[in-house]
Amino acid sequence: MKATRKFVAAALAVATMIGMAGCGGGETAQEENPTSIKIWHYEEDNGAQGKAWAKAMEIFEKETGVKVEFEKKSFEQIRQNASQILNSDEAPDVMEYNKGNATAGLLASQGLLSNLNDYVSKYNWDKKVSGSLADTGKYNEQGIMGSGDWYGITNYGEDIVMYYNKDMFDKYGIEIPTTMDELEDAMQKFVDAGVTPLSEGVAEYPLQHLWWQLVLQKASDKFLKAYEMYDGDVDWQGEATTYATKTIKDWVDKGYISKDSTGLKAEDAGQNFIKGSYPMFFSGTWWFGRFQSDMADTNWTFSLFPESKKVVGSSGNIWVIPENSKRKDLAAKFIDITLSEEVQNLMGNSGGLPIAADPDKITDEKTKELITSFNGVLKDNALGFYPDWPTSTFYDELNSSLQELVNGTSDVKTVLGQMEDNYNKGVEAAGVKQQ
Repeated sequence: MKATRKFVAAALAVATMIGMAGCGGGETAQEENPTSIKIWHYEEDNGAQGKAWAKAMEIFEKETGVKVEFEKKSFEQIRQNASQILNSDEAPDVMEYNKGNATAGLLASQGLLSNLNDYVSKYNWDKKVSGSLADTGKYNEQGIMGSGDWYGITNYGEDIVMYYNKDMFDKYGIEIPTTMDELEDAMQKFVDAGVTPLSEGVAEYPLQHLWWQLVLQKASDKFLKAYEMYDGDVDWQGEATTYATKTIKDWVDKGYISKDSTGLKAEDAGQNFIKGSYPMFFSGTWWFGRFQSDMADTNWTFSLFPESKKVVGSSGNIWVIPENSKRKDLAAKFIDITLSEEVQNLMGNSGGLPIAADPDKITDEKTKELITSFNGVLKDNALGFYPDWPTSTFYDELNSSLQELVNGTSDVKTVLGQMEDNYNKGVEAAGVKQQ
């Protein structure tokens, strides 16, 4: 990793002789009087972030006279191809990227992302992005989050909640659960009525988020520190991971989770909840705005997972400026606009979790409830981050292991062994384990 950084640093040193760098300390020659800026993100147009960032682009063009060339990418496109893209001339000037050690941290350690320290000072971003929300924007030389230099800026928060279709609960005379016993009782009642309760998408993130929430139900702070920060050894056959994996297997066996969900993606799972095919969906607050617009005629509600002491979540994804960008100052200007009160208030009123909105300007009661819930999580220091962050390949590996668990080709012990082996290999390859 350090050798890679030295190689990149040497290459970038040559670039400084070619032209002046932007304010942010990057070494790529900056274009004089640019007329356009290329922006990428993967949010849906009718989601809270999509609406807010469209407004930010509109404001940016009005204030700067510079045209925005926006390209919508899919989550998977950026996740799988970011390294190759940022190493090419096709890189955007600013883009939404996944936070965490194995994503933004990895690219930062490879010299592919611009150091944003100067921009943070210029715009006072650290006054708005602070505490646990700042952890995913700062990375050290090894790409481990939580300390070091700024490489990303978030403008929203997110956590994973349980969404309930209250119309379906009422139809079958079932109460919204508040405890684990009540949750399992409710799921059994739906199964008895011929309804599969949980909408799942095992091919992408939904099931691994549920698995991680179940891990967090039993995990100690020592376990989390070892898992996410490589400080100590992860007990893969211990109580937390065993409980989570056994519970998923049990829920599949009881019909709470369909075996047919192994090939479904996140969008499939969300759409199935929207259509009323399933009464429950455990997923991120990034769905909230879409549910408000797409389920306007449905009585639905949400809550944190029952009896959760830690919850899956963190800051939202981050805006990063690729090191190859020749319009870094304009990119930083755009990021600052996304943190403006106008854009933040729009995000809040569209069902998002803004971090710098005026609470008095949030008019929707359901959104106020969402923001209050998230603020409670922050106050309790209850963010449990995400399970795929430790290694660059763990996202796909977790999905693969959980697919085998759901379709019955691997038992609990075998799945945990696969996870342990993949985790250890990834951490060793990255050279980030603390001695």
